[in-house]
Parts: sequence; structure tokens; C-alpha cells
Amino acid sequence: MDRYISILRGINVGGNRKILMADLKKVYEKLGFSNIITFIQSGNVIFDFPEKVENVVFEQKIQQAIKETFDFDVPVIIRSKTELKNIIENNPFKTNDGEDMPGLFVTFLKDWPTSAQLEKISHTKYPPDDFIILGNNVYLSCSGNYSKSKLTNQFFEKNLKSAATTRNWNTICKLSELVST
Repeated sequence: MDRYISILRGINVGGNRKILMADLKKVYEKLGFSNIITFIQSGNVIFDFPEKVENVVFEQKIQQAIKETFDFDVPVIIRSKTELKNIIENNPFKTNDGEDMPGLFVTFLKDWPTSAQLEKISHTKYPPDDFIILGNNVYLSCSGNYSKSKLTNQFFEKNLKSAATTRNWNTICKLSELVST
């Protein structure tokens, strides 16, 4: 049995694209997933599936089921339990004593950026905020509120040509804890 985390973009924000977590859980049950756990209203869903499947297959199935059930499109990004563990272990933003820095976020990308996209974006600077891209994840260090940063989902989607959604470090750590139960 493999364990996965689906991270939905843009639901229950400002009263738009509302989905109750109990209703979302029913959608996942209909898709044949088990041990389903939802975490906060922003669309974090942990689930098990009895066989190994490519993330993109889950993303498409869940997106289609949400479209059919709620009548709107929601980008869905999947990470496996192992991928989430690696995200935490590979955090490049640590203090000198090895602790996670405050103001830390991860933007999950649906697609892996190309070398040309990485080269183009590598010269972009918005101090004091900073980012490091590792694989299909962007680690963000924001000195203030994420909502005031220029390093938004839209920024990365435009420059990396990929759907993206962001979670704060506390949420990522909690998801890692939940996926391990």
C-alpha cells in the first residue's frame, strides 16, 4: 500500500470554489482511495492506494472527479510519502544551528522545470525574499508575509510554465506527520 498527499490549488479562498472536506473525502472514496485524511480547508488530502501509480495519473483522476462533482477546475498536485519526506530533509533554508528558518514555504510544481526555465528564473531577485528550486519544489524564504511577497504561485507558474500551489512549513511538517501515521 502506497501513501500519497494531494495538494489542491485555490479552493475555499475568499468564499470561492468552496468544497467541504467531508464532500471532498467522498470524492476520494469513490476513486478507490483508502485511509483518507483531510487537513485544513485549503485542500490537503492524504490517501492510500494499493499499487504504485505515477503522480500524473492521480492528478488527472482527482481533477476530473472534482470537475464532475463540483463543476469547477482545481489544479491538483501529488507527492508521495517519500517525496514529502525528501522535501523536509532537503530544506536548503536552515539557520547556522541547523534549525528550519522562520518564514519558510514550499511551492509545489506540477511539472519539472526545464534547464532554460531554471536559467531564466535564476537571475530574478526580490530581496529580502529568496527562493531555491530543487526538482519540482520551490523553497521560499519570506521575511514578511507571504501575501506581500512577489514570489507567488503566479510568479512561478508564469516563469516555469507549470501549475503551482504553496504551503507554509508548519503545514508541510504536519502533513509529513499525518502521512506517517
